[in-house]
Amino acid sequence: MKPCLANFRFYEELNDFLEPQVHGRTIPYRFGGEPAIKDPIETLGVPHSEVDLVLVNGESVGFDYRLKNKDRVAVYPVFESLDISPLQHLRARPLRETRFVVDVNLGKLARRLRMVGFDTVYDNGLADSEIVEISMRDRRIILTRDRRLLFRKAVTHGFWVRSDDPDTQLREVVRRCDLARQLQPLRRCLDCNGEIESVELAQVWSSLEPLTRRYYDEFYRCSNCYKVYWEGSHVAHMNDTIRQMTEV
Repeated sequence: MKPCLANFRFYEELNDFLEPQVHGRTIPYRFGGEPAIKDPIETLGVPHSEVDLVLVNGESVGFDYRLKNKDRVAVYPVFESLDISPLQHLRARPLRETRFVVDVNLGKLARRLRMVGFDTVYDNGLADSEIVEISMRDRRIILTRDRRLLFRKAVTHGFWVRSDDPDTQLREVVRRCDLARQLQPLRRCLDCNGEIESVELAQVWSSLEPLTRRYYDEFYRCSNCYKVYWEGSHVAHMNDTIRQMTEV
C-alpha cells in the first residue's frame, strides 16, 4: 500500500491534548488507505467529543470523511457561543437545557455548579460506563479530569476540565459552555442536586433552632432531601464568592 501524508492543524484549546512542541503547529500524519478522519484526530490525541468543526482543504466535512493524500486538515473546538450554522457541525447542537454529569474527581466542582443553579449529577461511586450511560439517557454534558473517558464512541457532549482548582474549574466550565447568562444561584441543593422551593414557616418549624425561628421568616426546602435553607448572613458571602468564581 502506497504511504500517504496529510497535514493537521489543531486550534485553540484542542492544543491542550497535544505535546507542547506541536502546539499551534502543522502536524504531518502518515497513513495508508483512506481512514475516516475521526481516527487520525483521535490517534493524534484529541477526543472527538471536543471537536465541532473540521475543514479539509478549506471545506467543512463530517467525521466519516475519508482522508486522502496531501489533505490539509484544520480541526476546531466546540463553538458553544459562536454561530457556525452554515458549516457542518460534527456533533449535535449545544444542548437546549444545560445539565451535567461529573466524574469521581470533580465532587467540589459539582457542588459549585449546583450553587450557581445547574442540574449536576455526581456520585463518587459511578463507573465510567455509568457516567456515559447517564449522559446519553439524560442528555448531559460530561465533565471529567480523565481525558480517556471522552474517547468513548458514545460520548457526544463532553469537556476535559484542565485545572485541579475547583474555583478555576467553575470558571472554565462557565466560559467554555457560555453559561454566564444562565446562572441561577441558590436554586439547587448543594448536597443532593434537588430543587429548592419556598415553604411556609409552619412546615419547617420543628426542624429550626430557636434563634433561627426568631430572626428569619422566609424559608426554603430541598424538594428531594428536605434540607431547610434561609437567607442568613452567609448568602451575601456566597453571592460574592459566586461572582468571583464566574468572572470570565
